[in-house]
Amino acid sequence: MSAYRAPWWLPGGHLQTVYAVLAPAPRVPWRRERWDTPDGDFIELDWAGSDGPLLALFHGLEGGSSSHYARRLAALALERGWRCVVPHFRGCSGVLNRRARAYHSGDTEELDWILRRLRPDAAAGVSLGGNVLLKWLGERGAAAAQVVRRAAAVSAPLDLAAAGHALDRGVNRRLYTRVFLASLKAKVSAKIALRHVTLAKGRLSRVRTLREFDDLFTAPLHGFRDADDYWTRASSASWLEHIRVPTLVLNARNDPFLPRAALESATRKVSRDVVLEFPASGGHAGFPGRGQWLARRVIEFLSQP
Repeated sequence: MSAYRAPWWLPGGHLQTVYAVLAPAPRVPWRRERWDTPDGDFIELDWAGSDGPLLALFHGLEGGSSSHYARRLAALALERGWRCVVPHFRGCSGVLNRRARAYHSGDTEELDWILRRLRPDAAAGVSLGGNVLLKWLGERGAAAAQVVRRAAAVSAPLDLAAAGHALDRGVNRRLYTRVFLASLKAKVSAKIALRHVTLAKGRLSRVRTLREFDDLFTAPLHGFRDADDYWTRASSASWLEHIRVPTLVLNARNDPFLPRAALESATRKVSRDVVLEFPASGGHAGFPGRGQWLARRVIEFLSQP
């Protein structure tokens, strides 16, 4: 059971998701740093705080340190005496990266490099960032404890195929997928113009769903056969039983991005180190009201000895 209850005046997963995006979030005094990657590219990291344990926070699809959840989590972490860093996935810091490679939901190779360089006390991931973090934790098993002490994943799309199908239909497609694709397609267009990738602009302009985008761009660029292969191999669900670091998996049962049946199916097998918390409400990375409940729940879990 979970202590979270959505405000009575904010019913349904869509309203709870959108309200969290639109509601005012704290300002965080970020300091930016650039790291060169081993393959000649770069990522940018935003830091806050100067003392205390370090929390590494991995953002969602087309998110970053300005995302509402990142600002709320970082603000509370600073208040509780933590330092916080948001490593931006390639191309998500507001500056286009140098190489064709972008980022994706299963990019644990990049995450491993970042975490081993940071050596944070704890790591948290939201949405896409949560899926990558969970997959990394499962792949590394007991060895992950040498890098992070505790972890938390919020609204992770544990089953990418189920999430992709949900986002490509009905109101989800109009409300969320349309926004994601506008940002993703703009970046790919810029890469085409700079000759980072070879792709006909006409094909890109015809993309209307995440499946079509992943079939055309994400999958072939990152070594997957197609969208189905990518969604299967990048999903974190099958890795949950291999996690050996205390980890909170927090998902609302009314998350528009991941149907309830898929959430329950994806978490049938988990290790004893995984704490599942599935409130009835909260939406996607939302959990509005109740004095920043989401940030408090995550920081309290990560602060445990």
